[in-house]
Order: sequence, then C-alpha cells, then structure tokens
Amino acid sequence: MNAAHLSTSDRLKRVRDFLKDGRAHSTLEIVKKAKVCAVSAIISELRANGMRIECRRKADRWYYQLVA
Repeated sequence: MNAAHLSTSDRLKRVRDFLKDGRAHSTLEIVKKAKVCAVSAIISELRANGMRIECRRKADRWYYQLVA
C-alpha cells in the first residue's frame, strides 16, 4: 500500500484532528465527524505517517484512539 502523506491529505488531517482529543472513537463516529470512508485504511495510513493509534473491539464495534 502506498500511504498518502499527512502534509498533503485533507482526509488524513480530518481524522487526525478528530482523534486529537485522546479519547477512543468508534468507526461510525469517525465516519460521521471526519466525513470519511474506509476508516481502517486511513488508520493504517496515519500509522505509516508515524502516528501511534490503538485499536480495540468492544462487542461488535471497533474503537480507535490516538496515543500521545
């Protein structure tokens, strides 16, 4: 996969900015608030850009959290 660069990608910036509060957010929250699709792919791209993002599953939902 060729990851987009954070410096040039508005969609990566929107997700990064949404996750900056340090709380865990569900996939659906990220889709709605950051106006993106394919959240897992975006998280992978953010990780490729050096960001540390944890992922965990609670019941049938996935949650992502930016780690400082």
